[in-house]
Amino acid sequence: MQETKTAARIATVTLLLTAVAACSDARSEGAEGARPPAGAPVAGPGKGGGAGGRDQTLTLSPTDVAVARATGIVDGIPITGNLRPIETVMVRARLEGDLQGVYVREGDRVRAGQLLARFEAVEQQSTLQSANADKAAAEGDLATAEWNLRQSEDLFKAGAIAEGELRVARNSVSTARARLAAANARVRTTSTSARDTRVLAPTSGTIERRFVENGEHVSNGAQMFSVVRNNVLELAAAVPERLAGSVATGQPVRFLANARTFEGRVARVSPTVDPLSRSVTVYVQVPNSDGALKGGTFATGTLLARNITEAITVPISAIRSALGGQQIVYRVENGTLDTASVQVGVKDDRAGIAEIVSGVAAGDTVVSGNVGSLGRGMKIQIVAPNAGRAGGAAAAPRQP
Repeated sequence: MQETKTAARIATVTLLLTAVAACSDARSEGAEGARPPAGAPVAGPGKGGGAGGRDQTLTLSPTDVAVARATGIVDGIPITGNLRPIETVMVRARLEGDLQGVYVREGDRVRAGQLLARFEAVEQQSTLQSANADKAAAEGDLATAEWNLRQSEDLFKAGAIAEGELRVARNSVSTARARLAAANARVRTTSTSARDTRVLAPTSGTIERRFVENGEHVSNGAQMFSVVRNNVLELAAAVPERLAGSVATGQPVRFLANARTFEGRVARVSPTVDPLSRSVTVYVQVPNSDGALKGGTFATGTLLARNITEAITVPISAIRSALGGQQIVYRVENGTLDTASVQVGVKDDRAGIAEIVSGVAAGDTVVSGNVGSLGRGMKIQIVAPNAGRAGGAAAAPRQP
């Protein structure tokens, strides 16, 4: 009987301990569920997390905000394309023969008339000498025939010879003159052949490619060199038809290529519209006397229509779309977030800024970074750039 009472007491104590442990676990789980997720805005003390997040504080870095500034902005038409040399000349062989020497390579700068290569010219020189000899003989024959004609005319006047002999003398002069003309033509032809054995640069520029080697046999008309004249580069850009009316010859263009800015001007405008792309081709020339730009360089540019001075500008990333297509910016005022409806003017995509016609004043601080969802009335704290250097001290909020 005594053993039965002892067992009952032990069972009662075990049940009590189990119930106490269960209550402790339930309280722990409830406490864990009440913790806010990491990174979420935290309500300020005593605020109670007001409706709509108005009492929440959002911490931003200096790179997440920007100040509206009064600066210059360019209104223009963006264009892109590859810069090509203004002229590319193919140098071809004008005769068939073996090359005696090749004197330039790719990348060499040449001037007009400079010797690029030379053919073996033994045959051409011999032919030229023979032609010159024939010419000298023809000149001698003509001189003799003209002297005989003068003598025959004097004798005919004196009645010493018949008229038939005078005609023979005159025909001899005509024949001699014809032989001399043929000799002169042969000299010109052989002189050209001899001159063509020397391959000269047709224009000043740079050797782009060399297709031949010393000692190579080259056929008539074969490619030997390509010479590019890159002191001026040209870009052919397509401008939409609706904007083509604002493009004119001589209009300035500002380029960005190889992280450098270059200036150019519109040289020509196509008189027709491409029926497929509905665009007009505009040819822009860029001076390149120092050779800083290479042919084939990709460039982005802007056809300058007008330059707006003292425009209120903000980063394009600060402009957001609201319901109904309205454009707004989030403005920080006295540590609180507010919205401002804005009218956007000219955009400069290359600089990443946009003109604000109305809605923002110079000096206003706007949110430009991708910081997630924002709401009007949110508290804003901007961390100073040197925050956390002095033992992790908290940064004071910046008041615009």
